[in-house]
Amino acid sequence: MTTVRLGKTEITVNKNGFGALPIQRITKSEAVYLLHKAFDGGIDFYDTARAYTDSEEKLGEAFADRRDRIRISSKTGAQTAEGFWKDLETTLRNLKTDHLDIYQFHNPAFCPKPGDESGLYDAALEAKKKGMILHIGITNHRLNVAQEAIESGLYETLQFPFCYLSGEPELKLLEGCRRQDMGFLSMKALSGGLITNAAAAYAFQAQYPETLPLWGIQRESELDQFLSFIQNPPVMDEELSAVIEKDRRELQGDFCRGCGYCMPCPAGIEINNCARMSLLLRRAPSESYLTPEWQEKMKKIEDCRHCESCKKKCPYGLDTPELLKRNYEDYKKILSGETKL
Repeated sequence: MTTVRLGKTEITVNKNGFGALPIQRITKSEAVYLLHKAFDGGIDFYDTARAYTDSEEKLGEAFADRRDRIRISSKTGAQTAEGFWKDLETTLRNLKTDHLDIYQFHNPAFCPKPGDESGLYDAALEAKKKGMILHIGITNHRLNVAQEAIESGLYETLQFPFCYLSGEPELKLLEGCRRQDMGFLSMKALSGGLITNAAAAYAFQAQYPETLPLWGIQRESELDQFLSFIQNPPVMDEELSAVIEKDRRELQGDFCRGCGYCMPCPAGIEINNCARMSLLLRRAPSESYLTPEWQEKMKKIEDCRHCESCKKKCPYGLDTPELLKRNYEDYKKILSGETKL
């Protein structure tokens, strides 16, 4: 069984981490079943967040009686010390535990530091002294904030998008974490669903012993695939290399990663999916995206107010209004039969 050491935390866990954002979309009983199966199969690291609606509660329901045999990380999007304490207390109550192994600042627009106006890092230090959190981490989608966090020496882990579509900037972050002995949690290891070959995704991550990929799992079939990698980890070969090269040609560049930080939209547009619809249609069974429900969601693009709120909030600097426009035009052509998939 391949394990990962998360830097100076000395936390050592299975190479497959369970990303618990998707379980907010299923019932509590379904989630508990999946989580127990993951645990029985050898997965011992679970990542959630205060922002993931009832994800924490489902983890608490599943693991209250086996808390000492797993590691849990959660996140706070608080902007003040007061908000930090409120989030932390809620999270611990939801998870039915008295501590978190890693508590992370959730995609802040700045790097929290001791003595700054937010008071966030000072609150985290106090929580650590009290034993409520064991290690302080940070997540981000912004290269500059992530780099500042690494250079600060204040953080024990960094969670950042990292997959085989990543480039030199992300590799530099990974190297920085290696120098600082920081744990590296790979979010978006499947690029928000655009990477459809899990074996290729795993084989890529396997080339970097210090990364812990967090697989977003919602269905038992997905879990079964990742559990199979524990006993039979995919290795990079010519076939998987060819898959990766093909995907890199098609996907690298200005495309929506589906992170959702542009949301909510004042016009009610589901930007994080509508802005990448062309890719979703071509990389997944298209029927599920051509239903009346999805047609109505795509039609909402016509209500765009061109306020550019989404564009300003995009951590990748994308022109999201233009992406929405292009994807809607493509979608209409596919519906009419003018464009064939």
